[in-house]
Amino acid sequence: MTLQIPFENTYVSLPNRLFSHQKPTPARAPKLLAFNEPLADKLGIRRTHDPDELAQVFSGSTLPEGAQPIAQLYAGHQFGNWNPQLGDGRAVLLGESKGYDIQLKGSGPTPYARRGDGRAWLGPVLREYMVSEAMHALGISTTRALAAVEIGEEIMRDRPLPGAVLTRVASSHIRVGTFQVLAARQDVKGLQALLDYSIARHYPSASTPAAFLREVVAKQAELIAQWMSVGFIHGVMNTDNCAISGETIDYGPCAFMDAFHPGQVFSSIDRHGRYAYGNQPQIIAWNMAQLATSLLPLEDNSDAAVEEFTDIINDMPGMLRGMWQDRFAAKLGISETKDNDEGLITHLLSIMTDQKADFTNSFRYLTDGSVTETGLEAHKDYSAWHAQWTDRKREQPTDPVEVMAKSNPYLIPRNHQIEAMITQAVAGDLNLFHRLNAALSSPFEASPEAADLTVPPTTEEKVTQTFCGT
Repeated sequence: MTLQIPFENTYVSLPNRLFSHQKPTPARAPKLLAFNEPLADKLGIRRTHDPDELAQVFSGSTLPEGAQPIAQLYAGHQFGNWNPQLGDGRAVLLGESKGYDIQLKGSGPTPYARRGDGRAWLGPVLREYMVSEAMHALGISTTRALAAVEIGEEIMRDRPLPGAVLTRVASSHIRVGTFQVLAARQDVKGLQALLDYSIARHYPSASTPAAFLREVVAKQAELIAQWMSVGFIHGVMNTDNCAISGETIDYGPCAFMDAFHPGQVFSSIDRHGRYAYGNQPQIIAWNMAQLATSLLPLEDNSDAAVEEFTDIINDMPGMLRGMWQDRFAAKLGISETKDNDEGLITHLLSIMTDQKADFTNSFRYLTDGSVTETGLEAHKDYSAWHAQWTDRKREQPTDPVEVMAKSNPYLIPRNHQIEAMITQAVAGDLNLFHRLNAALSSPFEASPEAADLTVPPTTEEKVTQTFCGT
C-alpha cells in the first residue's frame, strides 16, 4: 500500500472500558466521491493518487498500517433526558495523526450500535462534508472532512438509499458524555485518567479539575458566539454531541437561518424548541454544568468544589454575552465596543425579525449595499436605528467597512441548496456538491459565478425541517 498515515494512537492508552476494539465493515464496491488533499497534507498523510486505493482505505475496506480501530464509549443527556450508555454506534476511530483523530462514520455496526446497521446514507455524509468544511472556511471551530466514499450498496431507511462513509477529523472525539459515563459508574480512577489525558491533549496549562472546567467553558462560550454570528443552529446540542475541545461536532439536523428569528428551529426531533437558535447560549451553560457535575468525584472537598464550579458556570452567560456582543459589533463595523452596543445590536435584530429579513444578506447589504434588497428600510424604526449606527461607526479607529467585510460572509450553506445537492447526488450527479464546496471555501469573497448561491429560497424552496444523519 502506498498510502501511509503516521498514526500515534494515544487514546488506546486510556482504560479499555472507555472503548471497544472494532474493525470497520468492508464495503462491497467503494467509490471515492471527495478527498480533501490540503487536510491530508496537514495530517502528514503520504498518499497515492489512485482513487481506488483511497476508496478502499476511507471506506474501511482496507486498514492502513498502524491503525488501531476502536469505537468509543460515552453517555449523555439527549434533549435533557439521561441515557447511561451511548457510544459510537456506526463510527470507528482509526487512530490519531499529527494530534488529530481520524474517524470513519458509517463504517458498520459496533458494540454500541443498539440494533442499528452501523451505516450512513449518502445524503448526511455529503451534508457533513460540505457544512463542516464551510464552517472551517468561515473561521468557526469545527471537525473537518477528509473523505467521502460511496460503499456500492444500498441501505434501508424509509426506502433503499445509497450507503456512504465519511472520514471525519477532529482534535479529539472526547465529549462531555465521555466524562459523564465514568462519573455515573463511579469510576474515579478512570475519570482521573480521562481528565489527565484531556488536559495533556487539549489544555496543558490546566492543573486541576476547576482549571480544566474553566478552559472548556471559555472554549464553548467562544464557539456558541461563533455559531450565533453566522445564524447557525446545531439542532441537537446533547451532551454527547458536545466536544470538550470546543469544536462543532455531529452535524445532524443542523441548519443556517435564512429569515432571522430567535426562535427558529429546523430539527425534526426538536418538537419543543429546546435547541432553537436563541436558546443555544442557555443550553451550552446547562451542558457545562453537567461536565462540572461529572468532575466533582475528583475533588476531595466536595463542598468547596461545588462552590467553585458553580461560580465558573454562573460566569459563563456574562462571558458568552461579551463574546456575542464583540462578534455582532464587528458585523456592524464596530471594532471598539461599549456596553450600550448590545442595545444597538438587539434593536437591529428586532427589526430583522419583524421584516423576516434574510440574516446573511442583511448584514452584507449593510456592508456594501450591493446584495439583494432585504426590506429593512420599510420598518418604522429603521431610520432612527441607522442614524444611531452611523454615529457609532464615526467613532471607530478602524475602517468600519473593512471590519464588516471580514465578519459578514456572502455565502453560507443554505438549506435548500443542500437539499438540492443531495437529491442530485442520489441520482448520480455530484456537480452541485463540487460547485458548492468550491464556492463555500471562500465565503467572504463576492463572485459573479456564485451570485445565485446568495439568493434566499423561494417559498417553494424553503426547508422547514432537517433530519438526523442516519
